[in-house]
Amino acid sequence: MTATAAPATAEARRRPPLDPRLLRASRSARRHVILTSVFSVGTVVAVIAAAVALAGLVAEIITDSTRRSFADQAVHLTVLAVALTARAAMSYLADRTGRRAAHATIDELRVAALDALTDPTTTSPRDLLGQRERALTVVLRGLDRLSDYLSGYLPALLSTVIITPMVVAAVLWTDWISGVIIIVTIPLIPLFMVLIGLVTRDRTRRKLDAMSHQNAQLVDLMTGLPTLRALGRAQGPAGQVADLGERLRRTTMSSLRIAFLSGAVLELLATLSVALVAVSIGLRLVFGEMSLYSGVLALVLAPEAYLPLRQIGAQFHNAEDGVAAADDVLDVIDSRHDESRGTSQVTARGAVISIDDVGIAGRDGWAPRGLTATIRPGELTVLTGPNGTGKSTVVAAILGLHRPDEGTIRIGDVDVLDLEPDPYRSQIAWLPQHPAIVPGTVAENLALFGGPAEGALNDAARAAAFDEVLADLPNGLDTMLGAGGAGLSAGQRQRLALTRTLASSAPLLLLDEPTAHLDDETADRVLAALVARAHAGATVVMVSHRPATLAAADRVVDFGEALR
Repeated sequence: MTATAAPATAEARRRPPLDPRLLRASRSARRHVILTSVFSVGTVVAVIAAAVALAGLVAEIITDSTRRSFADQAVHLTVLAVALTARAAMSYLADRTGRRAAHATIDELRVAALDALTDPTTTSPRDLLGQRERALTVVLRGLDRLSDYLSGYLPALLSTVIITPMVVAAVLWTDWISGVIIIVTIPLIPLFMVLIGLVTRDRTRRKLDAMSHQNAQLVDLMTGLPTLRALGRAQGPAGQVADLGERLRRTTMSSLRIAFLSGAVLELLATLSVALVAVSIGLRLVFGEMSLYSGVLALVLAPEAYLPLRQIGAQFHNAEDGVAAADDVLDVIDSRHDESRGTSQVTARGAVISIDDVGIAGRDGWAPRGLTATIRPGELTVLTGPNGTGKSTVVAAILGLHRPDEGTIRIGDVDVLDLEPDPYRSQIAWLPQHPAIVPGTVAENLALFGGPAEGALNDAARAAAFDEVLADLPNGLDTMLGAGGAGLSAGQRQRLALTRTLASSAPLLLLDEPTAHLDDETADRVLAALVARAHAGATVVMVSHRPATLAAADRVVDFGEALR
């Protein structure tokens, strides 16, 4: 399963202007749509009221010489002032609430996307590793651009749906000829917007891809910079970084050129359309075919019918980056619902693990493929073989973190994929190659996955020689550790993780290279503890290349031989 669907699929290209998935994923977005609709209705009422007052004021001043004083026009002036003030107030409130809603929506989408990316039931570690660069770009820099869409483009879109039909209806009621002209010319603006949008969409996608590649290159460069400096090759990647920056500059300028040209085209269309209405009204006023009041009212309302569409055109290109990123983020969020979670239960204690013709495909091919093995309780099973043959992948598949592309892995009589994840994993003690150590005290890290009994913790600490580490720490169990175990050496971090795993009462132990970073004496003590745990009835699975471990194993699964 891929966490982020390909953004260039035909389905993604047919997304509506307001993606329903956005409303499902964000409560703030739903509130924003409702508030914007209310403000739009209030705005159109204020616009029509102001137009009626202005038309009455102008018509009476020009045609009736007895009603040209402020006192005579007090009602018109009051209505006009109140309507314009109300329109300005609603515009301010809509902009203010829109920006707040935009930030809240972005935060909600970002949290939901991160939850989906870090949920092992929907995104396997291998998938996440292959997509981390694009996910980093989309969730961080790309999603920030969604603010322009939510605070600018979306209100303009809702205004078009609400304000334009009501204004056109008012013009038709006032002067049906002007209304017909508006109805005929209005479709020209969306038509040109679609044609321009087809060009803009592809250019925006290329810009986002260029940004993702640049981010990936910089992340890899920063990760390997100490090694490059040590080898005297720190300046080597400078040319590649410069090329990526130039590519990003070209794609960005290409999008901006289209934005400027399209804005001018849309403004010209709207201006010409209003001019047609104005010419029609002027000619009929000259020949006495309509009243001055109707002409002024229709002329004042005509630009308001085109205004929301012009705003859409102005905001479209600003919002396109955010829309493209939001589409990818919503695909990530939807992946949580695409994968069905198992509901079956199983007791891991005493259950046989059957690996039947399992194959898992990765970026570098199949690793493993066609693997068949049986893991029994009460035995120490060691997975061994050349690097890259899929040993760690199989351990992750037993956990349910990887979904086999071929074959099945069964615990007892139940497929791992059919199991409810949390109850099943609560019966497993897992030691990955890079154990999780969080900022906090040593005691908090030992109790990270549930506090073991004090006696079991002491025995495990002695078996892993972690008691010697505690004796050297300044504050013992209260010693503070940084992110990733900062404050401990690699060997000390491994002993802490081993202590936590060995102290667990889980019936199934999965350990990936548990004796890495340990001296031979400590490795032998850990091995003895694991053998004793297996012979006591637990199911113990290890990944190891160490000859002493292979010699002590009850069952060895050699991936090199199994995959020949």
